[in-house]
Formats: sequence, C-alpha cells, structure tokens
Amino acid sequence: MIDRAAQAPDAVLSGTPAAQHATGPDPHALVAQIRAWGAALGFDDVRVADVDLSHAEAGLLAWLAQGCHGDMDYMANHGLKRARPAELVPGTVRAIVARMPYLPASTDDEDDRNGGNDGDRDDWREREFARLAQVEAGGTAATISLYARGRDYHKVLRTRLQQLAGRIEAAIGPFGYRVFTDSAPVMEVALAGQAGLGWRGKHTLLLDRDGGSMFFLGEILVDLPLPIDPPASAHCGQCRRCIDICPTQAIVGPYRLDARRCISYLTIEHKGAIPEPLRAPMGNRVYGCDDCQLACPWNKFAHRATLPDFAVRNGFDAPDMVALFGWSEEEFNRRLEGSPIRRIGHERWLRNLAVGLGNALRGAGEPAQAERIRAALLARAGHPSELVREHVAWALAQRPQ
Repeated sequence: MIDRAAQAPDAVLSGTPAAQHATGPDPHALVAQIRAWGAALGFDDVRVADVDLSHAEAGLLAWLAQGCHGDMDYMANHGLKRARPAELVPGTVRAIVARMPYLPASTDDEDDRNGGNDGDRDDWREREFARLAQVEAGGTAATISLYARGRDYHKVLRTRLQQLAGRIEAAIGPFGYRVFTDSAPVMEVALAGQAGLGWRGKHTLLLDRDGGSMFFLGEILVDLPLPIDPPASAHCGQCRRCIDICPTQAIVGPYRLDARRCISYLTIEHKGAIPEPLRAPMGNRVYGCDDCQLACPWNKFAHRATLPDFAVRNGFDAPDMVALFGWSEEEFNRRLEGSPIRRIGHERWLRNLAVGLGNALRGAGEPAQAERIRAALLARAGHPSELVREHVAWALAQRPQ
C-alpha cells in the first residue's frame, strides 16, 4: 500500500540483547510455534527472512534518482537504511514477516445467497470492473480501493504483531524486537519475498500462487537468529495484464512503477492539483486503485478476510459520488473515524470526488442525471479551498457527450 506514517528510524530494539536470552533448544520448533500463534491472530502466513537486502539497493537508488517517488519525500529521507534493516534498527538479525488478507468477505455475499460455490470465487473481480465502467455512461458510483473499505489496517496489524511478539516473549523470555506495518522505511515486499511469502509481481506488489496479492504485510524485526525460510520463485511468466490495464500507464515497465502517474498515489499521497491529463483516466476511482490487481490471474486465488475489522463500512461497496461529495468536513471526520481514508483530509476527498463527478458528467446522456451531477458540483463551486474550486471548475467544464 502507498500509505505510511512516520516513525523514528533510529530507535533500537526493545528488550535485551540477543546474547542475554535463549530461544530454546529447537529454534525450528519455535518458528513452527510462531506460525501457529500467527494463524490464531488472523495472519494467513508467517515466515522468517534474512535481513540482507543489498541486492535491492541499486534498484532503490535508481528509482529515487528518477524521481518516481513524487512528493513522497519520506521514501528518500533515510537513504539506504530502507534496504538495511540492521542499520534502521540496530541489533536486527532476522525479520518475522506476516501477511493478512483484506478482501472483504461481503464480496461473496451475493454468490452465497445464489448458491455460489468455489467456481464463483473470483466473481468479485467482475463486479469491481462493472463498477469502474459505470462512469462512462454517466453513472455516479464511486470506486474505493478494496483495502480501504474497512478499518485502518495500520492499527489492526500493529496490534496483532505486538501480540505475536508478546507470545514469543512469554515463551522464551525478553528479546529485542520492533514491530512495523507500512509505517517506517522498511522494504516490505523485498523482505516478504526473501521470506518466501511470494514474489514481486510486474506491478511491484507481492504475489503468491495460493493467495494472489490482496493482503497486508507486517514485520517484526528481531535479534533472534531464527532459521530462515527460502525465497519464492517468480511466476509472472510472459503475462503483462497488470501493465496493459493501468489507466494512467503508471507501470512503465515490468517491475517499474512511476508513482507520479499512479492513481493510488494521486488520490492518497499527492497533496496538490491532480495533473489534468491524468484526470479523465481516473474515472470514478476516488481513493486508491485496484486495476492491476483485478487484472492479475493469480487473484482468482485471493483469500477473504477472516477478521471483522475489514468488513465494509459506510456502504463503501456501493457508494455514490454525489452523496459522498455532500459530506461536510464534520461528517467526513465522523463517518471515517478509524478508516485509512480519513488521513487524506476533507479537502483532498472533495478534490478526488470532483474529478470523478467531472468524468461522470462527461458520460451523462440523461439530462436529469447530468443536472444532478452539475447541482452537486455547483454547491461546492465557492468552496474556501482553491484546490477544490479548481477541480470543481474543471469538472463543470466536462460537457455531457
């Protein structure tokens, strides 16, 4: 996910130095126990990685040098510490890497009511594609990235990783560790690939043959010399569906993402105006984008979330852009308490929705629908924010075809 919070990069591991604790007579048995504890906490896989990421340093430096991180200055602030966990957190010798599925269980509700079976397990992708296509005919359905329809994953994963560390500590005594989940300069995909949780797909996300890519990652950097898991082999082959489907051509080549063109970046991380050439391709994607994952064949094996935290909130499986655009700042903050969306703020929320409504207006063939969209936009035409006003003006200029 392109969604991070700041954390002190120079913090040391909590607990005691590795030399002062024992992991027990059988470290392999301890790893097996860690996996069992992880499963009980909602993780669908837990592995152990070596923390030598020197092979990833050249690629990281080249990506940063090309400016592909856009406004995300934090990506460059810590230099190569991102690829050197032992420098980021002194004392680190291993990373316990865990993944947790987030695909909302509600995506299967319709199939279940209709007597669906395992053969229908990827119909959720067809429904997502259908929602994306509605805007071309003037539909006002909003598309919000699947990961953001429930509770903020940062809190969920961080809490459960902390609980996992607590169980390890109860079993072996104090040890040094630090928990991370998309919250510090850690190369999560590289660590997860090194641990065998999957391979980096051509869209740069982690892929697994048995679980697709619809999952969150989290890590516990530890000073325990645990046995490591072998890395996974890649299985993208000649497939380039993720590259071809990207609405803004943000995947500029296999394994190369230019975040400045990525809709997830534009709607979440980017603070300023959305570049005009990229507004029409955004369609009705008002927070994040899942297109590359929807197109990936491996996501027919995506696992459903088992935790209620990731159940859909606020009707985000079928939201309407006009209704969302009408939320006041107070309503935005109240409704989205505990949601990852809240952190972009009301101003960027309105910016994103204005673009979506402009795209809907362009495709609106029915006069009544076009007038409904125009009325919603006009209500914000005098908004105090210049950013909002500019995007509303652009949207109003998108005449129905």
